[in-house]
Amino acid sequence: MSLPGIKWLGMLVALAWPLLAFALHGTLGSWPLLAIGAALLAWRLPQARRLALAGAVLLLTVGGLGHAELGMRAYPIAVNAIMLAIFLTSLGGPMPIAERLARLREPALSPAGVRYTRRVTWAWCVFFVVNGGIAAWTALYAELAIWSLYNGVISYG
Repeated sequence: MSLPGIKWLGMLVALAWPLLAFALHGTLGSWPLLAIGAALLAWRLPQARRLALAGAVLLLTVGGLGHAELGMRAYPIAVNAIMLAIFLTSLGGPMPIAERLARLREPALSPAGVRYTRRVTWAWCVFFVVNGGIAAWTALYAELAIWSLYNGVISYG
């Protein structure tokens, strides 16, 4: 398989992670899935390598403290926290993420467009807080099937 093919396969596995964890949990158990999830986290977010590695270590630490299933379930929480950090820190820089993306299509973005993209970046920050909060609730209190349904299907809608 070519390098782009491997990247696409990895991205597909990362996106489907909660559903795969649900399907494989009865067979593999929490620890192997926690290890795979931590590796996916570190691999999936190269634009925030240090944060992704710290998140992976945190997941493994939770598992090492005797909560392997919680560590496995915390994967979506870590992804939301990392994405929140990326978007939030971009607001303090010269160009928020939404503006960077908009300028790919419209390099001469108007001042109104710049203001709009800043609000869009803030909206994504709110989304990551809310989505991460729901992911945390499902990780702590919901059955594995509900956790998988929310984090593997509903949160992408």
